[in-house]
Amino acid sequence: MSTPETAAARASVAAKSVTATFGHAPLRVGGAWLAWVQDPHRRPQLPWSEWHYWWQAHLLDCLVDAAEREAAGAEREAAGDEGEATGAGDAEWAGDPSWLLLGQRHLRGIRLRNFGRFPNMFFDDMAWLALASQRAEALARKLTGQGLPPAGTAVRELKRRLVAAQTDDLGGGMFWNTRRRYKNTATAGPAAVFFARAGDHDRAQSLVDWLCETLFDPAQGLFLDGIDVPRNGGEPSLTRDVWAYNQGTVLGALVELGDYRPANLERAAALVDAVDRGLTVPVPRLPGAAERESRALKAHGDGDGGLFMGILARYLALAARDPRLPGPTRDTARRLVVETADAIWAGREERAGEGAARGLGLGHSNRPSVVFPAHPGELASSSYPERDGQLVPVELGTQVQAWTLFEASYRVLRTN
Repeated sequence: MSTPETAAARASVAAKSVTATFGHAPLRVGGAWLAWVQDPHRRPQLPWSEWHYWWQAHLLDCLVDAAEREAAGAEREAAGDEGEATGAGDAEWAGDPSWLLLGQRHLRGIRLRNFGRFPNMFFDDMAWLALASQRAEALARKLTGQGLPPAGTAVRELKRRLVAAQTDDLGGGMFWNTRRRYKNTATAGPAAVFFARAGDHDRAQSLVDWLCETLFDPAQGLFLDGIDVPRNGGEPSLTRDVWAYNQGTVLGALVELGDYRPANLERAAALVDAVDRGLTVPVPRLPGAAERESRALKAHGDGDGGLFMGILARYLALAARDPRLPGPTRDTARRLVVETADAIWAGREERAGEGAARGLGLGHSNRPSVVFPAHPGELASSSYPERDGQLVPVELGTQVQAWTLFEASYRVLRTN
């Protein structure tokens, strides 16, 4: 049975494995840090090498998670482990600042690799980095009393772009990219969370209202992918794909806006139930997994889909910890996060390799890396098998997803 201590230990293993395996100084520039998109990587990094901006944004979110976890642990120790850690603003958090310092280097690496700027052509990418930077800036102020300069810059620059992406075409919503031909949940969802946390509740609520009116499927209780903006007098066309991460960000926005409009909390509870019905799968028992059969969140494979399940888990953890939501809703969210994390942990494997031999200079030892599966209930060797005598390269996205799950599981278990 998972405990806050085991969840924290798992998150720590994932954090050290991911950063030591994939991390490097981009173009050998000191003071900057970035992650390879696979390990082992096949060629030297060039200015045009594949790097996946939005994967890097979610890696930054995980660095913030790790900083929060270690700070909370240090606070509990300082308090003699008597009860829960104090709430926000009750005391200055202590702890190792290495994760935030690495986050600062990571933001520099992102800007360097993105040709000296934070904005790009995809508004969903920018929303993800704005969210992660917003969290990094807030935590840095809490831990040190000062902000994180690259994070504050990213928030300011990206916020302007996101505001410009929201238009009245099709009644509202946000464009997916600068071509302005498609509006989707993947952009409006994280942007709504970002604006809600920034205090722009009217803008965030307008995005949520548009999503509920335009992309919500009542039959499933879930949100569809997006809608084409018609050209030359044509009719708008819905893309009816349902993805786990889109449900997560809408859930996060509904929770963040719960005080602004209480009906948002009712929608959030209904969405958690819909996720439990429509986006879970039975999990085969693996050694080290729960003794009973369980259900875990549905994964969406590798590539970009290798992050979707983890993003949903991040926002389910937010719901699981919110006392404004009904007890059964919180219990469902908690169960989905913990059982999915347990299943991913049970499928882990250790591998020695080129990536495991690279250190960060942050206290990480040169040990074999831990590889996590892309799907709960699988072994890592199923996601990354051996072909023609060679192991299939491990993708950054699925490993960040696993790290996200373990951090989410820790937050849920520490609260409960």
